[in-house]
Amino acid sequence: METPDNATAPVTAAQEPTGIAAQDWETASTEPQYRAAVVDLLGALAYGELAAFERLAEDAKLAPTLADKAALAKMAAAEFGHFDRLNDRLRAIDAEPTEAMEPFAKALDDFHRQTAPSDWLEGLVKAYVGDSIASDFYREVAARLDTDTRALVLAVLDDTGHGNFAVEKVRAAIEAEPRVGGRLALWARRLMGEALSQAQRVVADRDALSTMLVGGVADGFDLAEVGRMFSRITEAHTKRMAALGLAA
Repeated sequence: METPDNATAPVTAAQEPTGIAAQDWETASTEPQYRAAVVDLLGALAYGELAAFERLAEDAKLAPTLADKAALAKMAAAEFGHFDRLNDRLRAIDAEPTEAMEPFAKALDDFHRQTAPSDWLEGLVKAYVGDSIASDFYREVAARLDTDTRALVLAVLDDTGHGNFAVEKVRAAIEAEPRVGGRLALWARRLMGEALSQAQRVVADRDALSTMLVGGVADGFDLAEVGRMFSRITEAHTKRMAALGLAA
């Protein structure tokens, strides 16, 4: 997953860390509900990275040139590296990775099934828009995590290069055939709605994770702040659409 370099800066709560966000894992994990929330979060991230790897490998089959195919294969390898890091971390905190990922598999699989691209350009827009929304969401959550978990989450959200790659290819396609822009703009709006709905469903289905977001074991995150969080994510999406040359 990534937040592309030429889009917006990561959206995070602008405040000095307090409470759990100022603690290390050893201290923070003594709270059972917080530990459960982190296992959920890492499980969701791990499955997302695995799905990103699979999707990029599939998208490579649609690539119009050998160079494009190779570029996507390299990005897919980077996503799998992130998946490995998350798996290692789950084992290190005595959580079974498969069990941690399982609760999120259906929601993510449903999202990818409902938003299967019909061509190369739709696949690029999906990765750019969908992955960036997910990255923004996880970066928001990361601001409330213990220092060790936060460092890992931010590391696996590092840009694999797909963002700049997608912008370059999509803008070139629109320049060559302006009518493509309208179709891709509609597609991106659909992806935005589906991605936000999926994120909300995932959080709502997991008690520990939802409690962390609305002010239980996480410090200072209330329902109003959750609303502001999704507003920031929507604003970042609008700026990415402009980077693509599309209307939000």
